[in-house]
Amino acid sequence: MSKAKEKKAHSDAKATAKDKRKKFWIKHNVKKKFEKTAAPQKHQEKAAPPQEPQQISANWKSLQQILKSSQPEKSHQNGLVTKENQENAVKVGSTNSSAPSQGDSGRTGQQKKVPAGGKPKLPAASESQKAAAPKRKRDKETATSEQAAKKKKKSSNVSLVEERKPTEADFWFDDVDPDDIEETMGAEAAEIMRKKHGIRSKDTESSLVKEKAFDGLTRVVAIDCEMVGVGPGGEDSILARVSLVNMFGKCIYDKYVKATEEVTDYRTAVSGIRPEDIKDGEDIRTVQKEVGDILQGRIVVGHAIHNDLKILLLDHPKKMIRDTQKYKPFRRIAKSGRPSLKVLCKEVLNVKVQQGEHSSVQDAQATMRLYTLVKKQWESEIKAGKKNKDSKEKKKRKPR
Repeated sequence: MSKAKEKKAHSDAKATAKDKRKKFWIKHNVKKKFEKTAAPQKHQEKAAPPQEPQQISANWKSLQQILKSSQPEKSHQNGLVTKENQENAVKVGSTNSSAPSQGDSGRTGQQKKVPAGGKPKLPAASESQKAAAPKRKRDKETATSEQAAKKKKKSSNVSLVEERKPTEADFWFDDVDPDDIEETMGAEAAEIMRKKHGIRSKDTESSLVKEKAFDGLTRVVAIDCEMVGVGPGGEDSILARVSLVNMFGKCIYDKYVKATEEVTDYRTAVSGIRPEDIKDGEDIRTVQKEVGDILQGRIVVGHAIHNDLKILLLDHPKKMIRDTQKYKPFRRIAKSGRPSLKVLCKEVLNVKVQQGEHSSVQDAQATMRLYTLVKKQWESEIKAGKKNKDSKEKKKRKPR
């Protein structure tokens, strides 16, 4: 009996020990699991964004302290610390010195009371935004200025390539007539060649008129007229002088015209006409007839020629008119829809005209020189346009 009792007691002791161990490990495992699940919750609580204004200001204070310790002097674009930023930092420190930290507010659950009758001030955040805004603006301005500078540089490079002026190094040859160079390459190139040959540069008249050339009527003539003002304030115009030159710039007709009305403005500064010039002038009808006879069957060159024909009360076939103001290549050179004769002579011929009082003879010579310079090209363009027009008309006339 005693042995049986001992065995039973021993087995009971074993069972209790097993139960104890089992309970211990269950508790231990449960505790571990709880710690694992509890750990991320704590972390989330710490990382949670601030809910109250006091918490935001506390965060800002701690951030300012970290920045001060790491960067004692905050530099801007120009590398200087402004007094305004220093004052802002001091203000932030003073306003947030009494605010509790995030950890303290989490543990105690207490909040600092907002003063009655006002919203909590957050000067640091707003001031920092204001300080940052001009910086972004400056960055944009510098970027746009850099882009503009690049574009300007590109355009200047293109213009240098397109509008490169001839130099003395370009003329290595010495057996070409400067007049021929002027016709093919322009007045500037001819001037360089004349200097190289030791020839004196031409004056205005000699550059517009061909020396020892035929001085009679040619198939092409150029015309220019001068007018004076009549009526109140000299607003209306009447004919005062007519000049015609031949293809070589030689004057073939030049007459003053007697005024048919009382002249109220002689426009001497521009027209060059004085009372004594037109006092004994030619009758207007005689001038009209003589000029009409010269123009008949000939190509007439002029600058804004419609004004000259209108004042003469004459008409001329459109296909026989060459207007230097309307010629497209000249417009492109002068960069104008209606270039003046003065500008064209300067840009194309490198000759100065109309410096003071105008002369109808000189203006006609300048117009003719412009035409002769591009005569082949101009006439070939007209022929090509005429052929295209004829071919279109033939296509229309074809029977069905």
